[in-house]
Amino acid sequence: MVQATPTPQKTMSGGEVFAILAYSATALLCLVVAAKAVDSGYAFHASLGVLACLASIIAIGNRYLARPVCVPQEIDGRPNYNFGPIKFATAASVFWGIAGFSVGLLIASQLAWPWLNLDLPWTNFGRMRPLHTSAVVFAFGGNVLIATSFYVVQKTCRARLAGDLAPWFVVLGYNLFIVIAGTGYLLGITQGKEYAEPEWYADLFLTVVWVTYLMVFLATLWKRREPHIFVANWFYLAFIVTIAVLHLGNNASVPVSLYSPKSYIVWSGVQDAMFQWWYGHNAVGFFLTAGFLAIMYYFIPKRAERPIYSYRLSIVHFWALIFLYIWAGPHHLHYTALPDWAQTLGMTFSIMLWMPSWGGMINGLMTLSGAWDKLRTDPVLRLMVVSLAFYGMSTFEGPMMSIKAVNSLSHYTDWTIGHVHSGALGWVAYVSFGAIYCLVPWLWNRRQLYSLRLVDWHFWISTIGIVLYISSMWVAGIMQGLMWRAYTALGFLEYSFIETVDAMHPYYVIRAMGGALFLIGALIMTFNLIMTVRQGEAEEAEPVGVLAPAA
Repeated sequence: MVQATPTPQKTMSGGEVFAILAYSATALLCLVVAAKAVDSGYAFHASLGVLACLASIIAIGNRYLARPVCVPQEIDGRPNYNFGPIKFATAASVFWGIAGFSVGLLIASQLAWPWLNLDLPWTNFGRMRPLHTSAVVFAFGGNVLIATSFYVVQKTCRARLAGDLAPWFVVLGYNLFIVIAGTGYLLGITQGKEYAEPEWYADLFLTVVWVTYLMVFLATLWKRREPHIFVANWFYLAFIVTIAVLHLGNNASVPVSLYSPKSYIVWSGVQDAMFQWWYGHNAVGFFLTAGFLAIMYYFIPKRAERPIYSYRLSIVHFWALIFLYIWAGPHHLHYTALPDWAQTLGMTFSIMLWMPSWGGMINGLMTLSGAWDKLRTDPVLRLMVVSLAFYGMSTFEGPMMSIKAVNSLSHYTDWTIGHVHSGALGWVAYVSFGAIYCLVPWLWNRRQLYSLRLVDWHFWISTIGIVLYISSMWVAGIMQGLMWRAYTALGFLEYSFIETVDAMHPYYVIRAMGGALFLIGALIMTFNLIMTVRQGEAEEAEPVGVLAPAA
């Protein structure tokens, strides 16, 4: 007599039970804080926490009812990749990018036409500026990094993303942090630290999210079926670990009360300044450089269909960059109370950084050896290659500006703004756009983008915008610095501060025009991506002519 195999019963996993209990406890805590908060903005954030926890509990319950008994790690011998969180993060990156670029255009316009501050507390430049930097750097850039890292680590390890609910917690939790931070700036909740404005409760929540992110990434590497760890994963890992260390060090604070959003940093004076710029420069170094170099090392070879030019150079690039970057922060504190030896140390390591940075740029550019003709027909690849050119330019300009003699002219001027945006728009945004253009057809199973002609339009419009933006700020910044240090024959300052502000007006107008063009390019990209998801290709791929030798 054949005995029937018992049908496995579906039960809640330990992770699902733990998550429901954790969200229930957190919802109760947030409810108490919302009721007793001494600040209306803080009460609003606690209420958001309650709603987020309740929504999470409902989502976990619905997911449990809809899912099979167990999610298979492989299907027909192939990894069952988890693309759901990646799709969400990719869509969120596009949304936050448009939001961040729009706020950037607004504040650039406020500098040219101050009446655009609208005489309202939550729309003035002082509150909108950190909203812009956080939306672009952490919301847009952070979601791109999470999406690409989750995609690349799965593909290069040939393994499903570790965890069931954890990847979703990382993606959704990170975006909830962005909402809390951004609304906090508008409501006046800030600890006033560059790139680290969110208060203690937002920082604490981000710490939980970030540690989960690290655990998911490490666990995926641990269960990989590919013995070799691809170099992009080393850069992602360095970015995740170092940002965690920077965040914990710079944001160490003591809250006034559980019911107050206010806290006091444990560091003071010059120690606080040193910690802040150790954090601030390495947020650029590891968030905006190491993480996006990981994107470069995967997506450029993939798009060009060529191997990395030199794997040995990529390893040298990794270790040299990781070791040198962490020491460069003091160059932000030239001519301050920081000891002179520390200032010189930061300057020296900044100058040395030029070499590994250009090593990475050369490695990326030389990957196109034998495939340069693709730049004529593939605007997505062109975006990523031009991003490397901007990376090389920014990583030459940065070390030069760290030299004390140059810094005495450039610091506190709009030359620094031009430098930052040549890296942020030209390097970070362009390599991000390239990665998004690659990811969307892959994730939504489309043969190619809706229209490569729209990518071409995006490229040229935004490139003109970047050139207008950074060239106007370079000229304005150098003029600003020279006017500040100009003296009369009697030894008095030749120009008052308001005269320098007045002289900046035409350059601020050009800057706003450049920002508007960049935003238009991003809107074209958004339309192209939406149409790609909705209906695939709009036209047949144009035939690529065979290149004939010259007669």
